[in-house]
Amino acid sequence: MRNTPKFAAGIAAAALVMSGAGVALGTATATADTAPASCVQTQHVDYNPGISSFWITHTYDKTVEATTAAAGTLVTYKVVVGTTSIGNPYVNSITDYPPPGFDKPVKAVVTAYHFGQGEQAADVTPEPSNGGWRVSSTGWFVNSGYPVTAEFTYKVPSSVTDGQQILSGGISVGGTVGSGSDQPGMGVCFTARGANPGEALLGSLDQGGLGSSQNQLSSTGSVTDTIANVIKRLMGS
Repeated sequence: MRNTPKFAAGIAAAALVMSGAGVALGTATATADTAPASCVQTQHVDYNPGISSFWITHTYDKTVEATTAAAGTLVTYKVVVGTTSIGNPYVNSITDYPPPGFDKPVKAVVTAYHFGQGEQAADVTPEPSNGGWRVSSTGWFVNSGYPVTAEFTYKVPSSVTDGQQILSGGISVGGTVGSGSDQPGMGVCFTARGANPGEALLGSLDQGGLGSSQNQLSSTGSVTDTIANVIKRLMGS
């Protein structure tokens, strides 16, 4: 086989990682079970626009999926815009403000209600906006049963250090009267950790020119997931 030596070397490395995972992962898990209490993963705001529509209450939620994550892995921030009232606002933009040092999202997905189709998820292209990243539409329909959800996935930069609390900024929402609001206080947080053996191996493969880790490193830190990715990438090399 053309790539047999490279593939065999990769499998041997993966086997070494798997054989030592019980010891190495024990250390990683011990330091990454839970983030400190001050590191909040989710924020919720009930927003009343005021006199223009005083009977309307909109809801904003922002969540980071990972309690802990290593440099080079991916983390996703979820922003949900809804309403508890009878109004049916349209949201035309959602802006996420990631932690300092984060680059452009590697992926952004919006899930919204479409008449006759129900809720549909679609990839969208984020654009820079005042230090954040904005997704836009002519208008996503929102009612008390159907919020609109925007998910922004970023690669954790190499500058983070083990144990560092990584705090994001808040959100901004634009839309029909009353639904738009800036919420800078809705920052959420995860704790940086060291890479587990599988993540370290994938990082070495990237440096060796065996492909990009984008969209392939798990913020959960699962050795099983990362070793599976190693094998897939070696077989395709």
